[in-house]
Amino acid sequence: MNIRRRLIAPAALAAAGALALSSCSDSASGTTTDDGKLKVTASFYPMQFLAEEIGGKHAEVSTLTKPGTEPHDLELSPQQTGELTDAGVILYLKDMQPAVDEAIKQADVKNTIEASKFTSLEKHGTEEDGHGHEHEAEGDHAEEEGGHEGHDHGEEGKDPHVWIDPVRYAQMADGVGKAFAKADPDHADAYKKNAGNLKDRLHKLDGQFKDGLKNKKTDTFLTTHAAFGYLADRYGLVQESIKGLDPESEPSAKRMQELHEVAEHDKVTTVFFETLVSDKTAKTFAADLGLKTDVLDPIEGITKKSRGQDYISVQEANLKALQKALGAS
Repeated sequence: MNIRRRLIAPAALAAAGALALSSCSDSASGTTTDDGKLKVTASFYPMQFLAEEIGGKHAEVSTLTKPGTEPHDLELSPQQTGELTDAGVILYLKDMQPAVDEAIKQADVKNTIEASKFTSLEKHGTEEDGHGHEHEAEGDHAEEEGGHEGHDHGEEGKDPHVWIDPVRYAQMADGVGKAFAKADPDHADAYKKNAGNLKDRLHKLDGQFKDGLKNKKTDTFLTTHAAFGYLADRYGLVQESIKGLDPESEPSAKRMQELHEVAEHDKVTTVFFETLVSDKTAKTFAADLGLKTDVLDPIEGITKKSRGQDYISVQEANLKALQKALGAS
């Protein structure tokens, strides 16, 4: 995956190291706050949602990615990097945000939960070929709770947008619940219960997608950002993307011609864009072919523009958008 990397400059890293040392000496170490809550720092919204839902009243959750920030482009200040040393637990998704991976490494953070290890990652569309359907209808690939812990998540080309599949997200919820219980044994029962409730909600959402997309007229949807490969796999759809896994990459002339042909052949009605990235490309492409535009949200962050207040409600809005675009009754 060729996501543009924003790394921390050497001088900034040195300053971060100094801050980390001072923070270690000035504050109490440990995974809980003074009032006994588990301290959790989430890398971006999908991790924040897991932490808040599973941690409940026993966790104090902060996030590194402010609402409205495109997660791939996150930059961390030396102060933020230094503060990671004092985080009780850091919940993140490897290879999604290069700046976070680098900061965790530089700050030598010990208590980390890397969420992708609780499920499986696949290769989807790349910026070079734009296609998102190398794996067709893998709906049952990762049904078993617990995922594939021996998987090589760092391999180039693996798609990090795994949370977009409710079943894989439920697997991550299960793993995070167990990790919280290990970090804070005093509240282990609460974390287990909360994780179970969240998994039930996610499996209900999975059922809504299965039922809602049964009678579709076409399997193909067109989007600017190839963030929906896992959703396509799960529900037997074909993702065709303009920009590939990197929302800032630019498609070749050949790829644009291919998409024109796909749109005509597969009776595509809609070009989807997302709330955290400009809709200019989608609207230009749609205008060329006389197509509609609509939002399909990868749920990388929640803002006032989001079609819902949290992961569940935005996914329900995504389902409605797909039903309309695919002609599902």
